[in-house]
Amino acid sequence: MNFCSDNVSGVSPEILSALTTANNGPAMPYGADEVTERVVAALRALFDAPAAEVVLMSTGSSANALALATMTPPFGAVYCHPESHVNVDECGAPEFYTGGAKLVPVEGQHAKMSVEALESAITGAGVVHHVQPAAVSVTQVTEAGTLYTLEELRAISDICKRHGLKLHMDGARFANAIETLECTPAACSHELGVDALSFGATKNGAMCAEAILFFDPALAQEAGYRRKRAGHLFSKMRFLSAQFDAYLTDDLWRRNARHANAMAARLAAGLGAIPDVEFASPVEANELFVRLPVPVIEGLLEAGFLFYRWEPEGTLIRMVTAFDTAAADVEAFIEAAQRLAG
Repeated sequence: MNFCSDNVSGVSPEILSALTTANNGPAMPYGADEVTERVVAALRALFDAPAAEVVLMSTGSSANALALATMTPPFGAVYCHPESHVNVDECGAPEFYTGGAKLVPVEGQHAKMSVEALESAITGAGVVHHVQPAAVSVTQVTEAGTLYTLEELRAISDICKRHGLKLHMDGARFANAIETLECTPAACSHELGVDALSFGATKNGAMCAEAILFFDPALAQEAGYRRKRAGHLFSKMRFLSAQFDAYLTDDLWRRNARHANAMAARLAAGLGAIPDVEFASPVEANELFVRLPVPVIEGLLEAGFLFYRWEPEGTLIRMVTAFDTAAADVEAFIEAAQRLAG
């Protein structure tokens, strides 16, 4: 009954099985193995991007930091939403690995930067006293559990092109976004002008596996050196690759995300039926930010349900569903919340 995060989830059985299989016998190190070769080809095919460079990582923060470091000089600016993971939850990793680039927050509702705010924020080009505009980073799904529409992403991409900026997408929950948008991975990435995507798997059933897809191959020229220098080049790369091998087989990645989204939608419907309950943001993927009366929150915690109180002593909570969220737990939560609310 733990709804704190999709990081509390276990590992998909298919992925555990693939790791066991990969453990049989020797394999060449540092990505020179057959599984890694197969995964690179599969990711290129999935995104319809035969020229894309694929760099496997073990954490989302390292993937984001490495991608942004290839886009941004030390004197550069990366435009992102104030609530974005790169700005709030990565302990300065993007600034560190870029060598000191500046993250410039761009406001917008529901954790999505607005096109107008982005256009206004891009200043200082050619002025030696200012950081130089270099990149934009969008999060799909956002930290508020919302989605950029394809039209919004296209508008942001157009701004990037006009100003000569690179576009990065933090796709830690990219699978959840694809399921809601009902589009192809290509349509939500490089076809809209995304230059590099951090494609997450860990939150959606993997043990520890992320991939950076550089749709602009020129960006990847130094990525290998940066990964090695940062200590993220796995000698036994096959164990990262094996996770993606299973993740992509038979659309496991989409099936996992589909279940997580469905559980969130069921929670939203059940909680939304309680009078005076408010959602701080639309529920568009697998995260919910909902306001409940304090007695209801305290009663749910006492009943053994786990979630984050987003405001200390306040009424806002965050709930996240995952590939292995049990439907019975969802129904139990709804029943308990409705009962406590009277």
